[in-house]
Amino acid sequence: MAVLVGLDVGTSGTRALAVNPEGAVVAEATSGYEPDSPRPGWSEQRPEDWWRATREVLAAVAAGAGDQIVGLGLAGQMHGSVFLDSAGEIIRPALLWNDQRTESDCAAITERVGAERLLELAGNPALTGFQAPKILWLRREEPEAHARVASVLLPKDYVRLKLSGERATDASDASGTLLLDVRARSWSDEILDALEIPREWLPDVYEGPEVTAVVSDAVADDLGLPRGLPVAAGGGDNAAAAVGVGVVRERLISSSIGTSGVLFAHRDSFTPDPSGRVHALCHAVPGAYHLMAVTLSAGGSLNWWRERFGGRADFEPLVAEAADVEPGAEGLLFLPYLTGERSPHLDPRASGAFVGLTARHGRAQLTRAIMEGVVLSMRDGLEVMRALGTAVDEVRATGGGARSPLWLQLQADIYGCPIRRTGVDEGPAYGAALLAGVASGVFTDIEAATSSVRVRESITEPDPERARRYDELYATFASLYPALRDAMHALGRR
Repeated sequence: MAVLVGLDVGTSGTRALAVNPEGAVVAEATSGYEPDSPRPGWSEQRPEDWWRATREVLAAVAAGAGDQIVGLGLAGQMHGSVFLDSAGEIIRPALLWNDQRTESDCAAITERVGAERLLELAGNPALTGFQAPKILWLRREEPEAHARVASVLLPKDYVRLKLSGERATDASDASGTLLLDVRARSWSDEILDALEIPREWLPDVYEGPEVTAVVSDAVADDLGLPRGLPVAAGGGDNAAAAVGVGVVRERLISSSIGTSGVLFAHRDSFTPDPSGRVHALCHAVPGAYHLMAVTLSAGGSLNWWRERFGGRADFEPLVAEAADVEPGAEGLLFLPYLTGERSPHLDPRASGAFVGLTARHGRAQLTRAIMEGVVLSMRDGLEVMRALGTAVDEVRATGGGARSPLWLQLQADIYGCPIRRTGVDEGPAYGAALLAGVASGVFTDIEAATSSVRVRESITEPDPERARRYDELYATFASLYPALRDAMHALGRR
């Protein structure tokens, strides 16, 4: 029986899944690592750690699946920058998606390309997490390192290079660089020329289910993989995860609460927000697009609270306490901007806040306020998507938040939509395996691949009274960032 492998190069670890054509997981492995923050607002990782972890998890999955493996698909954290020299050697640690050091470089990009033209071509304004400003930062701050650059790759594509010796990327991940003409699904010569970035630094762009390479014989023999194993282009983590939960047509969106919070809406056509408040990017589905709203610190906010002030309690008792608190956390709201904010505020200097705090509030109320604040922040992005004509019949929950009844109910009540889960919720690696199935010929197309995605019968419906209460709270929540923005920025300069 054929087996498909999906590999996800994440921020906290790399995960591999082996999946059969019916969609069942037959083997899995995870290997972890940590990001580094050498200065406030900086976030880096060693690409060597991704490759070490990749070798570990692929060897483990190969030991479980053997010669049945017929395809490998790649997914990974978006926006990161791996700088390589002419020999393919790493020049410096990679700058990650949540790195905030490039605010002035974003301003320079906007000036050189033009704000409107940038949105028209790239679908997004210049944001600190994207790859293009990272290249300009390297030129400005580390000119000797910049002079050595011969290649710039995204995280999963560095792993592809190590697996196969080939440089390639996919349209969904490439559209998060700010260097892609998103409509044309190819690199924008206009942007590259304006930023003085050589085209030859960048890999070829493929659609998600296309074959980009085969695993080299040396790597295959070393890890126990079959020789000649095709490697699919794959997708950025959110696009691959959307494939994995079947969000491959309009009127379906996914809501993922992990370290960050992401709302992902499939769109058949390219519909960027004129103000850039949500991302407009290519999907891993050939010829399709998506809108994406990102709350940078979602589950990360709850983890921050648990580690710093919750006595490092397990999540379960913390969430159980919060479940006993009425909606609104007794008049307390939380702004989850602990690492700046992406959607819809586009503000790397935004900061978090509890508003309404009084002496009667305890750990349970603060935990509830944090969880509510995360979903209220994600609703900010959903409201922009709706204004852009995104109809929503159903939300499919993914990430760690999909396994918590309270997170699920909060999403249903705050979004005002039914929430469903898929039978298998394995994130980007699962979607990458399905893309590998198309690339290897196991499935004829994406529709056939995602026909194996099963939705659970149970549905988390919004409660009308709680939904009404959260509509009122959302109006207050939405007023807070504009009121506090100047104060956040002033305090951030101290």
